[in-house]
Amino acid sequence: MSSPKFSVQWLQIQFRIVMFLSISLSSSSAARLDILRLSPTRGTLLEQPDLLSSAAVSEDLQTFFYPQTLDHFNYRPESYTTFQQRYVMNFKHWGGANASAPILAYLGAESPLDSDLAVIGFLNDNAIRFNALVVYIEHRYYGKSIPFASREEAFRNASTLGYFSSVQAIADYAEIIMHIKKKLHAFYSPVIVIGGSYGGMLASWFRLKYPHVALGALASSAPILYFDKITPQGAYFSVVTKDFREASETCYQTIRKSWSEIDKIASQPDGLSILSKKFKTCKPLTNSSELKDKLENMYATAAQYDQPPRYPVTVVCGGIDGSEEEDILSKIFAGVVAYRGNLPCYINPPTNESETTTGWRWQVYILIFLLPKLYIRNFVILVRVNITRSL
Repeated sequence: MSSPKFSVQWLQIQFRIVMFLSISLSSSSAARLDILRLSPTRGTLLEQPDLLSSAAVSEDLQTFFYPQTLDHFNYRPESYTTFQQRYVMNFKHWGGANASAPILAYLGAESPLDSDLAVIGFLNDNAIRFNALVVYIEHRYYGKSIPFASREEAFRNASTLGYFSSVQAIADYAEIIMHIKKKLHAFYSPVIVIGGSYGGMLASWFRLKYPHVALGALASSAPILYFDKITPQGAYFSVVTKDFREASETCYQTIRKSWSEIDKIASQPDGLSILSKKFKTCKPLTNSSELKDKLENMYATAAQYDQPPRYPVTVVCGGIDGSEEEDILSKIFAGVVAYRGNLPCYINPPTNESETTTGWRWQVYILIFLLPKLYIRNFVILVRVNITRSL
């Protein structure tokens, strides 16, 4: 694919964004690095997403690698560097190029492609119905699609991470899809791009940016309307609140009162030590927000994946309401134990960061909240993300 090139000014703007981000993150103690992501695995392994990489996948899948362009939008010498980008195809149900049979292209998101191949059945189910070719494309900087030969080098600094953007990612997808159509002589096969959550956002943006490549896009659970303020900023946590309130009014009231109780205890001379002991933290709390953020994420994860047979919201509320303790925070801790099970410690356990965790932290600010706004809406930068607690 012959990719459009931006002027040198675009590189200068990218550099200013990186510099602005560095200053903002270092000066703001309120910045959230753990904004909840929607996993196509339905949260079953949300805390250890890479464990799915060894799961069995269909024997019908064939793996390919494409020499992908590092930078689609500049004329700098290093822009023409390439890296191997992985994509996987399933020809089993495809009607062929002569029949102009469709192509369903899954746009990989913030994880290695392996985990998606193991659990996503939507494309295969519809491939049977529409005689479609199924294509899965891995997002750059994840899995086996790493620029600069290694993850260590790719994540070394702002210069190497500067190519880790949603704008570059959808250009990657366009180039691979057009390569596949050319290779298979499937010039008249319509393409539908598909993604979930961040991947759904990519699918939406892809259809806007490359309408000549994709006939349509299916964006599942993609919060793209947040960017234009069509959806109220607190809408997500309003739904979380609604879920808990429907499960149990007393549970909801206990959680609502707990926020101020945490702040009250934290303000005392030994308050953080008291909270650390009460919640059996794996290491001493450094501030009350550390505890509140973890609790907030637990509630959000429970609501986001509140499905049978476990029904996590009911599990959390069962622990809170079933506690024989009188004080509010002991009831909250009972909810944590009910949700997490009996563990030596809670809240801030030591973990080995997965590539999803590392990559997502960068993407939350640069890819989702800065570059798409800059790219789509006349270079207007959204500079602040504020998630208000509703519980």
